[in-house]
Amino acid sequence: MKRAFDFLFSLFILVLFLPIGIVISILILFSSRGGIFYMQERIGKNGVPFKLYKFRSMRLSAEAAGKLTIGMKDPRITSVGVFIRKYKLDEFPQFINVLRGDMSIVGPRPEVNEFVVLYTDTQKKVLDVKPGITDYASIEYFNENELLAASDDPKKTYIEDIMPDKIKINQKYLANPTLSHDLEIIFKTILRVLKN
Repeated sequence: MKRAFDFLFSLFILVLFLPIGIVISILILFSSRGGIFYMQERIGKNGVPFKLYKFRSMRLSAEAAGKLTIGMKDPRITSVGVFIRKYKLDEFPQFINVLRGDMSIVGPRPEVNEFVVLYTDTQKKVLDVKPGITDYASIEYFNENELLAASDDPKKTYIEDIMPDKIKINQKYLANPTLSHDLEIIFKTILRVLKN
């Protein structure tokens, strides 16, 4: 049931979003060197890696300076990138990941291996389900980049404070991964984006 919902919902969103996606693609191509999409290896269900899709919002070779994004004033972010990140439009290509079966609409956000290797055995339980586009932690930490920008040591803040709390928040979802729960999280995510 969840897989059928994920597939049909993602297909609907991608078709609906297509005209906006074309405009964003053109803006990305004309605003900076590089392709339209950014692909990054993330860790999925059962620890299996996959390529996560996003609209490219940063300059080429941006990852050489680290995988964490430090606020909207991060010099690696393009002018178009600032806009699409603010409204989470860069995340829409992840509906392709859902169609492929790599992800679900709702589930713990997938991490890069650099941080997954730091998980405790208890924290690794988030890998028992498919990662998602949104979850309770995404709503709670909607402005995560700004929190990191205010830190003297963003990576340490993420590893010691933000990441453990996000995993703890995800326990709420893991305890009740139902379709009705998914719909509630999707609705809350939409409201949070609209408030931004």
